Amino acid sequence: MPGEIYAVIMAGGRGERFWPECRADRPKQLLRLFGNAPLIEQTVLRLQGLVPFQNILIITNEVYLERIRTLLPQIPAENVIGEPCARDTAPCVALAAGIVKAKAGSEDAVMILLPADHFILRQQAMISDLKTCADAVAECHAIATIGIAPYAPSPNYGYIECGEPLEHSGGKLFRVRRFTEKPAREEAERLLAEGNYKWNSGMFVFSVRTILEEMRIQAPDLSAFAEDAAQHWQTEKFSAERMEKFSALRKISFDYAIMEHASGILMLEAGFDWDDIGNWTTLRNHYGTDGDNNVIHASAELLDCKDCIIFSEDTDRLIAGIDLREMVVIQTPDVTLVAPASSTQKIKQLLKKLSAKEEKQKYL
Repeated sequence: MPGEIYAVIMAGGRGERFWPECRADRPKQLLRLFGNAPLIEQTVLRLQGLVPFQNILIITNEVYLERIRTLLPQIPAENVIGEPCARDTAPCVALAAGIVKAKAGSEDAVMILLPADHFILRQQAMISDLKTCADAVAECHAIATIGIAPYAPSPNYGYIECGEPLEHSGGKLFRVRRFTEKPAREEAERLLAEGNYKWNSGMFVFSVRTILEEMRIQAPDLSAFAEDAAQHWQTEKFSAERMEKFSALRKISFDYAIMEHASGILMLEAGFDWDDIGNWTTLRNHYGTDGDNNVIHASAELLDCKDCIIFSEDTDRLIAGIDLREMVVIQTPDVTLVAPASSTQKIKQLLKKLSAKEEKQKYL
């Protein structure tokens, strides 16, 4: 049986690929893209029945700290922790591991690591899968991840190569041979054809002891920071030194820092419906279409338009289009984005261009 279970929700990103709806002060996890609640609130509520609110930690950017605390009053204020700067996911995990060690008073505690902005259906199936992973990592001292059965050769996801099934798991859990970062489309087609690859969901389960051991081997700087955070949690020194020490950490993802070379990785294929909500084109997976395969979430009138995505929350402004093909049109009160659907991956390049012009930085 696992020790006490904690959920760590990573909510520090801005979601730049959803610009102009997302801004520096309005990140993706606080948007209501699907349903009536922001994505991060949906993530928290999804954990009911698995993790009590007092065992949920949210690691976010300091800019969003008070807004998230106000949005989620059921989460203890001390459990919503602000990062002083963006350092990617590996430092975030190190910070969380230190805090969980301090709160639980034991390295036997199990951590469930979750992104804040995923779309998931079939909550009970998700809870069942996470419980299976928690039991497995407590018994095997391994890291478990959730794999998603791919339905297309997508270059938008990382891939996990499955090895042999774990004994006594009933064919549910597999050993992981390797992780592959987002491949080119040709490589994604090859991986899909091999039949033993899953998409990387970015959801991980491990004990505090296991992750600290992996960090000591692969990333001693992260291990030292985690231990320091555990020692000084809820002290004045924690707050003062955390900003300085966290800011000094290298910027690196959890996959690169730990998972690519970790030992004893297990994978469970998801029994629930999942989507990464990576960019505007993923709206096709969640909104209905008209007779011409247009996704319309706006006040819009289209004439001879096909395969377009039209999005606006402003019902008082009409979007009109004629003879458009595979276009994305996003309207906000101060910005309108128009781009071919195949070019939406260039949004980050456009934001860099805007950031270089002082008079246009207000649109970031």
